[in-house]
Amino acid sequence: MKLSSRLDRIEPFYVMEFAKAAREVARSPACDPAQGGRPMIYLNIGEPDFTAPPMVQAAARTAVDAGLSQYTDAVGLLPLRERISQWYGQQHGLAIDPARIIVTAGASAALQLATLALFETGDEVLMPDPCYPCNRHFVAATGARAKLIAAGPQTRFQLSAEHVEGHWSEATRGVLLASPSNPTGTSIAPTELARIVQAVRQRGGVSIVDEIYLGLSYDSAFSHSVLALGDDVISINSFSKYFSMTGWRLGWLVVPPQLVGPIEKLAQNLYICPSTIAQHAALACFEPESLAEYERRRESFRARRDFVVPALNALGLTVPVLPDGAFYAWADCSAHADSSWAFCEQLVQRAHVALTPGRDFGPAAAERYVRLSFATSLPLLQEAVKRIEQALIQ
Repeated sequence: MKLSSRLDRIEPFYVMEFAKAAREVARSPACDPAQGGRPMIYLNIGEPDFTAPPMVQAAARTAVDAGLSQYTDAVGLLPLRERISQWYGQQHGLAIDPARIIVTAGASAALQLATLALFETGDEVLMPDPCYPCNRHFVAATGARAKLIAAGPQTRFQLSAEHVEGHWSEATRGVLLASPSNPTGTSIAPTELARIVQAVRQRGGVSIVDEIYLGLSYDSAFSHSVLALGDDVISINSFSKYFSMTGWRLGWLVVPPQLVGPIEKLAQNLYICPSTIAQHAALACFEPESLAEYERRRESFRARRDFVVPALNALGLTVPVLPDGAFYAWADCSAHADSSWAFCEQLVQRAHVALTPGRDFGPAAAERYVRLSFATSLPLLQEAVKRIEQALIQ
C-alpha cells in the first residue's frame, strides 16, 4: 500500500509514545499497591482532572431525552454562538458578532479549518520553538512549512515582533501563536502581541492565535484576547480546558467576516457539523452557576501552580518563567541529566512519576526541558514532588 508523502512531514506524537511507555511500567508489580508498589502519577498529559460540571451534564441528558440529536448548521447552533459572543463581552469587554464565531469539533478542527483555508504548498508559517506539536503539523498537512524560531526565557518562550520582522520571507504567509502556551504556560504581553499583529498586517499576512487556555489565566496583565486587536485576526478556542469538556470534542474559532463562508464550506465537507449533543450541553457552560464553578477550578489550578513551581525550583528543576496561564511548568532538567528523555525515563522507573520530555515541542531545547502538567490534584502533586526529590538523591 502506497502512503501519502504528507505523512513524511508529520512526526510521531512523542507525548503519547512516552505515555504508552509509562503505562507499561504502571502495569508492573512495582506499581501495584496490592504487592507493595507505588502507583504511577501521571503529570505528562494536559487534561484537567475536573469533568464537566453538573449543569452541563444535565443539559446533555436533557438533549438526549428530547431527541435533540439531528445535524446542526456546519457553523454550529446559533444560540451557542450567541452565548459565546456574550461571554467575550462579559470576560473581555469585546463586542464579537456571533456571525464571526464558528463552532467546531474541538480546537483541533478549528485549527485544521483555518490552516486549510489559508495555507498551501510553498507557504511558510512562523511559529515559536517551543510550541505544541500538533499545531505545526496542521500547517504541514496543508503542504506549507512551519518555520520554527527559537524563543527563550527572554521573550517568555514566545515570538516577538523582532522575530517576525527578522524571519519574514517572500514565502511567509503569517504566524501561528499560542497564548497562553503549551508547553510553557506563558502568554505574550498585550503590547508585544499588538506589535506582532501589526508587523504581520504590514506584510499582508495573517495572525492566528490559539487561545484555548485563555480562560485559565492567573495574571490580569496577560489575560487579554487577540480579538481586541482587530477583525482581521483569528482566534482559536475550546471547551476542553477552562470548560472541562475534553472528550466532548467541541471548540470554536473567530474569523474575519470574509472567511466565514470559506470555513463553512470546508466544515460542511469535512465533518458536516460539531456534535449536536455537546453543543446543547455547552449552552449550560455560560450559566452563572457553571461560571462560578469554573472560576473556583481556575483558583485551584493557581494554587497547584503556586505549589509546584517553587518546589521544582528548589529541586534544581528550574522554571525560568512563571507560567501565567494553562497548567504547565516548563522546567530545565540540565542540572540533572544531558537528555530530557533519559531524565523522564529515570523518573518513570525510579519515582513512578511521568513527565513529558521536551522532544515534542521543537528542537531548540528539546534535551534541556521537561513539561510537567499540574492538571492533577494537589495531594498527588505533593506526593510526586517527594518522589522526584528521592529519585534525584539516589
